[in-house]
Amino acid sequence: MIYADYNATAPLRPEARAAMLAAYELGPVNPSSVHKAGRAARAVVEKARAEVGAAIGSRAEDIVFTSGGTESLALAIQGAVAGLDGAATLIVSAIEHEAASKAAAHAGVPVETAYILPTGQVDLDDLRVRLAAWDRGLKGTPILVLMLANNETGILQPVAEAAALIREAGGLTVCDAVQGLGKVAVNVALLGVDYLALSAHKVGGPQGTGALWHRAGAPLKAVLYGGGQERGLRSGTENVAGIAGFGAAMSQAVLDLSRYVSLGTHRDAMEARLKAEGGVIVIGEGSPRLAGVSNFARAGFRAETQVMALDLAGVCISAGSACSSGKVKRSLVLMAMGADDALAESAIRTSFGWNSRPEDFRHVADAWLEAARRTVLKESV
Repeated sequence: MIYADYNATAPLRPEARAAMLAAYELGPVNPSSVHKAGRAARAVVEKARAEVGAAIGSRAEDIVFTSGGTESLALAIQGAVAGLDGAATLIVSAIEHEAASKAAAHAGVPVETAYILPTGQVDLDDLRVRLAAWDRGLKGTPILVLMLANNETGILQPVAEAAALIREAGGLTVCDAVQGLGKVAVNVALLGVDYLALSAHKVGGPQGTGALWHRAGAPLKAVLYGGGQERGLRSGTENVAGIAGFGAAMSQAVLDLSRYVSLGTHRDAMEARLKAEGGVIVIGEGSPRLAGVSNFARAGFRAETQVMALDLAGVCISAGSACSSGKVKRSLVLMAMGADDALAESAIRTSFGWNSRPEDFRHVADAWLEAARRTVLKESV
C-alpha cells in the first residue's frame, strides 16, 4: 500500500509510540493527584507542554492541552468571543476547515467572510479596506480566523501580514495551524497571532490530542466546565499518554523539517509528469504550498472515481477534507478560489509526510495515469 493521505492523518512516529508506552507504564495515574504516582504523571504532561511550546517558540505555560484541533479552534473562537463579552464580529476566511467555520457560526456573534483570491490566498486588500471602515461601536472587536496552510490545497496563507492588519485595527487573530505544524517553521511571535490551534495526529502523534496556544493577556474564557484542569481553560483529566506522544512527535517533527521540505522536489516531478501525460491542472501551482501536498484535477474525471480507482490499485489518496463523514463532495475551497464546477468536482489531493519515500510519488503517478487510461478506454467503448 502507498499511503498518500498524510493531511488526513499521519502514521504514528516511533518516538511518539515510545513516549506513549512509557506513559502507560506509569500505571493508572491521574496528573491531578498529589501522591507520587500522580506527580509522575504530571511531570510527563509538563515535559510535553514544554516540548510543544518550544516547537512553536512559546512559553510552556501558554499551551492548553485539548482533545484535538476541533476543540482547540472551538476554545479559541468561542472562548475569545466570551472573553470579550460578545462585543465582537468574526471574519472567517472562505477556505477554513469546518471545525473553524462551524465554531464561528455557533459563537453567537455576527460572522463575515474574508474572501479568497484565485491564487488561493486571502485577499489582503479587501481586508485592509474593510478594517479601515470598521465601526467598533457597531461591530465590536474584529476577530480574524485564518488558517496557516489549507488542508485541501496545501496553499500557505499570509498569516503574519493579515494579523498585522487586524492588530492595527485593535483586533485579534485565531490561526488554525493544524496542517502547517511540522511542515513549515512555526513561530507565534513572528506570526503575530493571538491564538494558535494545534493537533497531534497531523505530525505523527496520536489521534485525540491537541493543544491551543494563546498569547498572554488575550481574552479567553472556558467553553467546557468541570474540575478546572489546564488552568481552568479546559476541564477534564488530561490524556497523559496522548500528550506524551504529542510532545515527542513535535520534537521530532522540528528536527525533520528539512526532510519534509525536500519532498517538494519529488512532488514537483510528479506534477510535471501528470500534466504532460495526463493533462491535469495543478491547483495553486504558482502559490506557496506545503512541500508534500498536491491538489490536481482533470475536468470530467470525477473525484470519487479517482479515489476508488487508486484505492483498488493500493494507493490511498483523498478528495477534499477527510472530515466530511466519508463522503466525496464538491470542494468548497476550490469554489472559493473561483474554480468552475467541472474542476471542483474532479479535484483530488495527494499528501506525503515524514515516512514517505521518493518512489511513492512515482507509484502514485503510475496508478493515476493507469486509472485515467482505463477511464478513457471505457468511455470510448
